[in-house]
Amino acid sequence: MQDDDIHIVLRVVKKSIQQWAVPVVGQLAKNEPEPFKILVACILSLRTRDQTTAEASDRLFALATDPFSMANMNLKKLEKAIFPVGFYRTKARQIREMSRQICQEFQGKVPDTIEALVRLPGVGRKTANLVRTVGYKKPGICVDIHVHRICTRLGYVTTKSPDETESVLRQKLPQKHWITFNNLLVPFGQNHCTPISPRCSSCPIRDFCQRVGVLTAR
Repeated sequence: MQDDDIHIVLRVVKKSIQQWAVPVVGQLAKNEPEPFKILVACILSLRTRDQTTAEASDRLFALATDPFSMANMNLKKLEKAIFPVGFYRTKARQIREMSRQICQEFQGKVPDTIEALVRLPGVGRKTANLVRTVGYKKPGICVDIHVHRICTRLGYVTTKSPDETESVLRQKLPQKHWITFNNLLVPFGQNHCTPISPRCSSCPIRDFCQRVGVLTAR
């Protein structure tokens, strides 16, 4: 894939994903983005199906919608609200401690820098970038397993981890695509360019793809 082809690829992907449901974090950002809700939903979504994340988010936000109320919530109540998301007990502790830290260090306002966000419990670069881009509409590139997989399959990057991919993308991906990059590639990766046996025969961007690492396909 030629570097300049990324503009065409993303335009085609944007059209293609309209047939699928918007991921839960994207749904939260549809109206007026609330960085705290986006941050919590990101934590809940790790290793959890989107539908489960959406339902757990709804139950939790019916009880608390800001760091102050979340920080004071009974831990068992928090666990019950988010069950059955993956690692729900660990995530409940992280969400409560994260909320307390936001209240104590940032006066109840979710920080908007990667450096500050990754200091919060349970927050890695993927989540930090998603909060910065979706919650604050500020430049950042959120690279999760789907973004990393698709970029390497295309031959757009030659990296071994999401963090390495983010570093390379910051050098070569035009900044106008940074904020929307994750929102486009995640649903495409969930529904079409899947981890195992991707749908290469019907892929709308197959003419641009080098199919790096693809052993079997549909």
